[in-house]
Amino acid sequence: MKHAPCINVLHLTFDMRIGGTEMVIKNLITGNPSQDICMSIYCIEQPLGPWGKELQSQGIAIKSESRTPGFDYRLIGHIRQHIKDNNIDIVHCHQYTPWVYGCMAAIGLKAKVIFTEHGRFYPDSSSWKRKLVNPVLSMFTHQIIAISNATKEALAEYENLTLSKIKTIYNGILPLQTTAASEQSELKKALNIPSNALILGTVARLDPIKNQTMMLEAFHLALKKNKDLFLVIVGDGDERKRIESKIEALSLQENTRLVGYKSDPSPYMSIFDIFLLSSLSEGTSITLLESLSIGLPCIVTNAGGNPEIIEHEHTGLVTQNDDAMDFANAILLLAQNNALLSSFSSNAKEAFRNHFHVSKMIERYFRLYKEVK
Repeated sequence: MKHAPCINVLHLTFDMRIGGTEMVIKNLITGNPSQDICMSIYCIEQPLGPWGKELQSQGIAIKSESRTPGFDYRLIGHIRQHIKDNNIDIVHCHQYTPWVYGCMAAIGLKAKVIFTEHGRFYPDSSSWKRKLVNPVLSMFTHQIIAISNATKEALAEYENLTLSKIKTIYNGILPLQTTAASEQSELKKALNIPSNALILGTVARLDPIKNQTMMLEAFHLALKKNKDLFLVIVGDGDERKRIESKIEALSLQENTRLVGYKSDPSPYMSIFDIFLLSSLSEGTSITLLESLSIGLPCIVTNAGGNPEIIEHEHTGLVTQNDDAMDFANAILLLAQNNALLSSFSSNAKEAFRNHFHVSKMIERYFRLYKEVK
């Protein structure tokens, strides 16, 4: 039986370090269920990153080079030649800058262009140059993808892109694997957390956009009314010293554990009772999806894609953005209501299976690849 020709998809991205965008690319490649779609990667920055090296070891074709400061005109020619030499059918550009280079490189070639915007900055903004150039780039782009409806609306508002040309495809992941009860108990002992404590937890880089200082203020308010609360913060980043100072200023040392970056945060997430995400801006948070996959009730801010992932009063609670009192009240509401925690937990697992499992994302992107080709 003769197979249909392979659709060659090139993922154009910054690098393959560890992050949400890179996880999407990795999941699309490693979860590829189709023999008629072949995928490769082109990174416009170096070093390649750990996930890139891992995929290379599995036989995935990856090219990387260092983009020079400013606008690197030579890079357009390099990408264009790569598209020709490798008979690329689809250039899937991840993030804005790769889209600019990829779209310009593909003009006049058979390769179709897809652009996925994986998130927005806070506060959101654009420039007159981008608003002028983006409609032109859009003319040479077959499909624009946003990872949330909030991101979709931002692209239309700030980037002068036509709303009807933007499609939402939510990120999808494999469910997190929790650790055994005995291991959870050992970890709690290692962290000096009482067995009867209610553990609030978050996993995120320590960055101003994640707004962990507001989370600490909310925790401080909640702790005044419930002394059995403990907060575990997994992550590292430029905000670490500021966060450490905030913990000290609010006298939270006894009930707060700042454990740093963990390549595998699943043991820590396994001991959480409630997941917290206090971001000022979000696309589709991977750790939020991981939380749903193991049935963690979530408290999130009304930022970006958060309220699209967490259904208020069904899988968790959505609070006002940057409002410590509202966040604290949400913590106290869940902390004192076991029935609500149990209901949210069950609903979270169901929501993950129906909307955010990696198979759902792969199915949507692969359908798009076949439509575009």
